[in-house]
Amino acid sequence: MNESTTTTAQAPEQRAITSVLIANRGEIAVRVIRTLRHMGIRSIAVYSDADAGALHVREADDAVRLASPELLEGASDERYPDGRPKNPYLDIDRVIAACRLTGADGVHPGYGFLSENTAFAAACEENGIAFLGPSAHAIETMGDKITAKNAVMAFDVPVVPGIARPGLTDDELVAAASDVGFPVLIKPSAGGGGKGMHVVERAENMADAVARARREAATSFGDDTLFLERFVLRPRHIEVQVIADKHGNVIHLGERECSLQRRHQKVIEEAPSALLDAETRARIGEAACNTARSVAYVGAGTVEFIVSADAPDEFFFMEMNTRLQVEHPVTELVTGLDLVELMVRVAAGEELPFTQDEVTLTGHAVEARVYAEDPARGFLPTGGTVVGLEEPQAANLRIDSGIARGTVVGSDYDPMLSKVIGFGEDRAAALAALDEGLAKTHVLGVTTNIDFVRFLLADDDVQAGRLDTGLLDARVGDYVAAPAPDDVLVAAAATLLAPSSDAETTPTGAQAVWQGIDGWRVRGRRSARTVRFEVADAETESGTSVTEVALASTKDGGEDVTLRRGLPPQQASQPQADAASSDATRATITRRDGSGRLVVTTVGLHRTFTTEVVTDKQGVRTVWVGSPAGTFAVKEAKHVSLHGDAAAAAGGDIKSPMPGAVIAVQVENGDEVSAGQTIVIVEAMKMEHSLTAPIDGTVEILAPAGTQVAVDEVLARITPPVAT
Repeated sequence: MNESTTTTAQAPEQRAITSVLIANRGEIAVRVIRTLRHMGIRSIAVYSDADAGALHVREADDAVRLASPELLEGASDERYPDGRPKNPYLDIDRVIAACRLTGADGVHPGYGFLSENTAFAAACEENGIAFLGPSAHAIETMGDKITAKNAVMAFDVPVVPGIARPGLTDDELVAAASDVGFPVLIKPSAGGGGKGMHVVERAENMADAVARARREAATSFGDDTLFLERFVLRPRHIEVQVIADKHGNVIHLGERECSLQRRHQKVIEEAPSALLDAETRARIGEAACNTARSVAYVGAGTVEFIVSADAPDEFFFMEMNTRLQVEHPVTELVTGLDLVELMVRVAAGEELPFTQDEVTLTGHAVEARVYAEDPARGFLPTGGTVVGLEEPQAANLRIDSGIARGTVVGSDYDPMLSKVIGFGEDRAAALAALDEGLAKTHVLGVTTNIDFVRFLLADDDVQAGRLDTGLLDARVGDYVAAPAPDDVLVAAAATLLAPSSDAETTPTGAQAVWQGIDGWRVRGRRSARTVRFEVADAETESGTSVTEVALASTKDGGEDVTLRRGLPPQQASQPQADAASSDATRATITRRDGSGRLVVTTVGLHRTFTTEVVTDKQGVRTVWVGSPAGTFAVKEAKHVSLHGDAAAAAGGDIKSPMPGAVIAVQVENGDEVSAGQTIVIVEAMKMEHSLTAPIDGTVEILAPAGTQVAVDEVLARITPPVAT
């Protein structure tokens, strides 16, 4: 690689860093802790009350509760409706107080939260704490897209044609669009994540788009400053990792391709990019180093560029992220370097131990982010308790995870649970390793996006490297969640019908249904045991139907299995013979190695399943099944007779679409309400969701304001008027 190193004459002062506080949570906190342990440095975690049992708290040498009385003096006390402190990871006073309490020499900010907060970096410096990142000046300059563009232009870094200066009025933006050239992209100067960004293709649409973008920028970032860029057609998102020390050395570690995004949020990242040739890679790397030099950067940072798929030799500066990126593992795998260790060493004043020419890229790595979200429900965030977890280990696989069995996934923070990274000698091998790793990753108790990511990896354009930032959004409509296969339903039935399933489970706990049982083969045939499951069914008006699974033990230790499909939910307890199709087969169901795993054998084919049972507040059991085909939540069909629960039968239940908190109830218990009337408001991931009455009737409130609720939890019930 080209030389991108300069050295100043005066060596900076070195400082000892023997303890580091990680001002973050989840998988990045765990990842930083493990490098600190390798370096022999004491790790200090901080945690909110919601994270008291989190993995990063258990992994650290010491941990500080951010709501501790010792930290509260002079700190903010914003709270959620149920009384929990709000945003403790964003409270600079508390974090600095935690550093003083524990004697931390340094702070690693991770990403998100305070990682790009100018005031936090300055506070660390004022208190004599090493901030493992750049100066407050660098963060401030790069945090404003207008000042960032002006800074890098002075160092000959190419930028997208446009107009960018503070204080541009609506009229100036509209007038400039024709000179910039359509289509244009309106962008807020502050913030990111796609908020406030609008592509405009015609002059007559500019005024409305500018007004809308300004409102969104003011709401999201508290700053309505806008600028204008030409919109690059078929854009690809290419970013370059840089590392810089206090001696003036700036080195780039190659690029990453981050074009597979959903609504401007990255999902799959890889290194290196299949788009760039060696000459372009050298030029874009040098541009990234010049970007870092423009603000005297120190630490690990990422410079983001936009590249047209139609002109891959041209690239334009977008922004610099003055922190460690979520996707940094792909760079570590292809370079063999530990970026966290390098951040610690340069913060201590050490010189980088290698030159640009000594950096080599070997092989290919692809990362997928595992989110607690439901692709089948428009990617709404999910939640729950992780009641079972399988994360495979292999030489060509890396998993950075922030969860463990028992982790509670709530709605307070970002829904990313872990990252699965495949590595191989080339791109095809890396993609295959990632897909295999995802297939063997089972998170029981929380719905994730793993199946959707595997759907993307199988896409022809993804396999061929024909990427752009619009590809993923274009494919979302093609995705259909796979229904639970028959053998998964059999495994779920066997779990519930095992002798130990007579025991009750708690609403939030899991039940190891095979505990203490060596198998359950019964001599002679006995009456069939049956269980009924609610399954997806596109042929029905409700989108669901009931499948009944019946097991009857045989003399040879097997099971006669009968599946009856297509039963209507209202008649789940009394199915009519002509209401469903039926299949019968013979299976042997055994337990393996004293664990909770089941082996289901049919016609000589053995399949292994991991199962756990969770019972919700309404007493309905869900069997979580980890299988070769993926992870499935198989829900027991609730008995609804034609003469029973009138509200449920009439569709009068109001369920939460995601985990969150009820922040308002708009009616009184027993009120007469009308269909479409707002009943409750749920807050999740900083968004409010108004839930309305599906039918006319009398309302019963089951979750008052302040209640923490799970996905699909019944919050209110509308009983229809009695027919006269």
